[in-house]
Amino acid sequence: MQVRGKAGELKPKAVGQFAGSAVWSYVWPTSLNSSSVGFEGDQGILALAVTFHPDFDDAAYGGVNRHVWHPHWVVLVPDDACGKGALKVRDIPEGAKPKVPATWPGVPLLIDSPTYPTTLATDTVEVSVPASVIGAVEGVKFDGVTSALKVNANLHAPLLCISDIFDVASGDLSLPGKITR
Repeated sequence: MQVRGKAGELKPKAVGQFAGSAVWSYVWPTSLNSSSVGFEGDQGILALAVTFHPDFDDAAYGGVNRHVWHPHWVVLVPDDACGKGALKVRDIPEGAKPKVPATWPGVPLLIDSPTYPTTLATDTVEVSVPASVIGAVEGVKFDGVTSALKVNANLHAPLLCISDIFDVASGDLSLPGKITR
């Protein structure tokens, strides 16, 4: 993703706690099925995101990542509780045991924390996803979005809402990008 300004230079300010904290992200919504990366199928919009959030860690296996931009797979779904027509990262209801990838960080969201090489340099954000992870990708559609998310202050569903869209490459989330050979 190419951005205006220096990629990753602006970051959310720490609030000192998980509840009410902010997440800033570069996101690629895709036409891939959620099953492509290890979730159950047909769970929502599968998106690759590169995020920064100074108030909490959500790395796989209990790792630390609050101090760096890092990648996630997230499943996005509409939820008017986040605002009319807004999206959120899909919650995992208490007691539910959905299929999740091996690098799921143990939070009650459909989120994955893979360790893909991620670079933010000059005006470019780049993530190298191994082809073996998602298989054949020819024809997959995508878009580019810069956004902010907010952890719900009372930590109840919805837990993580998209609170602000800074820019959408297509202007309308039509997924005009297409992977070709």
